[in-house]
Amino acid sequence: MCKVLNISESGYYRWLKNRNKPTARQLLSVKIQEILDEHPDNDNYGIDRMETAMKQKGVSVSRRTIYRTMSEMGIIHKRRTPRGITKATTEIQDRENLIKRDFTAKEPLKKLLSDITEVQCYDGKLYISAVLDCYNGEALSIAMDNNMKKELCIRTVEELRLQYGKKLCGAIFHSDRGSQYTSEAFKEALAGAGLRQSLSGTGHCFDNARMESFFATLKKEKIYRISAYKLTREQVKSIIFRYVFVYYNRIRINSFNPGGLAPVAYREWARSAISNAA
Repeated sequence: MCKVLNISESGYYRWLKNRNKPTARQLLSVKIQEILDEHPDNDNYGIDRMETAMKQKGVSVSRRTIYRTMSEMGIIHKRRTPRGITKATTEIQDRENLIKRDFTAKEPLKKLLSDITEVQCYDGKLYISAVLDCYNGEALSIAMDNNMKKELCIRTVEELRLQYGKKLCGAIFHSDRGSQYTSEAFKEALAGAGLRQSLSGTGHCFDNARMESFFATLKKEKIYRISAYKLTREQVKSIIFRYVFVYYNRIRINSFNPGGLAPVAYREWARSAISNAA
């Protein structure tokens, strides 16, 4: 038979011996599935985060191989881009942009980003106001309500002040020029917390790109997948709080941080490194 098929006898027996053994691609798919099974929300991982997760586990594999394997497993996700909802006022146009698209910070609580987004629920729209720390990408404060009035943003700042107190003094608080952020009441809330206001340029969405990215992640990885429009506001609130403060801050790989560390893990690691160095 080997002569008919023009193959060597040793090659045939080697194939016979190995034919029931899993291939390298099959073994990789098992490792990928193990990572996905570590947390329900890990099924949102794309190529980049899966590659980082592999590195964290000491597995060396190329991005192309991960892409091909995930494609074969049918777990490549399509991109969806949420739209912003706040509008710019015309009376305040000369406010200084203190961030100037530099979304990095050497210490916690030095540069804070904020914005509002909306989610359609079964019983109406839910508006989400959040604050992100540029240092490690950690979501520090979230407030939600059935409207997007200035009081929603003020509540977000009040939660920050109650949690961090004097540590906020001198920190930059950056947002777009929505009327909520340019209101006198909001400015007073910032001043009361010791925060310095920074505002994006009118119509310049990239001036707050990292905050926009956070909301895009929240919607793509959680809101769109739970069919929020079928759930009540209270149900969606609970899901968002759990996703952000349990998963996003503490478990999910964050590409902004060294080694893909989750925000809280990176903050604790950095604090420990500084303490040991001292």
